[in-house]
Amino acid sequence: MKNFKVIATLLIMKLKNPFVVLGILFVLWMLFFDSNSYLNHRSLSKTTDQLEKDKVYYREEIRKDSIALHELSSPEGLEKYAREKYHMKKENEEIFLIIE
Repeated sequence: MKNFKVIATLLIMKLKNPFVVLGILFVLWMLFFDSNSYLNHRSLSKTTDQLEKDKVYYREEIRKDSIALHELSSPEGLEKYAREKYHMKKENEEIFLIIE
């Protein structure tokens, strides 16, 4: 209890100095109330990180789609895709589906 009284006394003595009060108010203002506050900066940083992850994902998807598009540009690739995906067949041909 005695330590608490000593700390409270020192704090009150420091708060009598207007520069300390203004410094504390400035720090609080910059951390919480300013348009460039730490809270806004942290949320924008999270958003930026998520957008970077999305960017990597979509670049990978574009790369995969480019490869698929290149394969579908030839008649053999188109026929292969139609047979595998839609189970299409030629005339006088039978298809046996084996489902695992």
